[in-house]
Amino acid sequence: MDKNTLAHTKWNCIYHIVFIPKYRRQSMYGELKKDVKEVLRKLCEYKGVEIVEGTVCSDHVHMCLKIPPKFSVSEFMGYLKGKSALMIFDRHPEFKKHGNKHFWARGYYVDTVGHNEEQIRRYIKEQEESDKLKE
Repeated sequence: MDKNTLAHTKWNCIYHIVFIPKYRRQSMYGELKKDVKEVLRKLCEYKGVEIVEGTVCSDHVHMCLKIPPKFSVSEFMGYLKGKSALMIFDRHPEFKKHGNKHFWARGYYVDTVGHNEEQIRRYIKEQEESDKLKE
């Protein structure tokens, strides 16, 4: 039986999500990378979304998330990318050049995990072992 519950629902909705910074710039290093991880963790916590596994690479982010069924994946990703961009711009105004208020590229990749959870978790861990989102 699944341990996740809402008022009248038991659920186990796990998604593998990948998204990239605008123009796939390889910019997530050092302080920015640390801040991106912190911001994504905080925003997931605010919405009650569990990070099963996650990695911030230099030019993309891999996340395996348990998203409650009260949110659609697209609704949550709009929230995550929108709010995180604003929070990143507050901490790193150099990315807000020329009035461009886009940190993340449009779109993302999403797949349901199903029975491949261990395989996907292993894949995300191998992306960049030392830069996990979940700690």
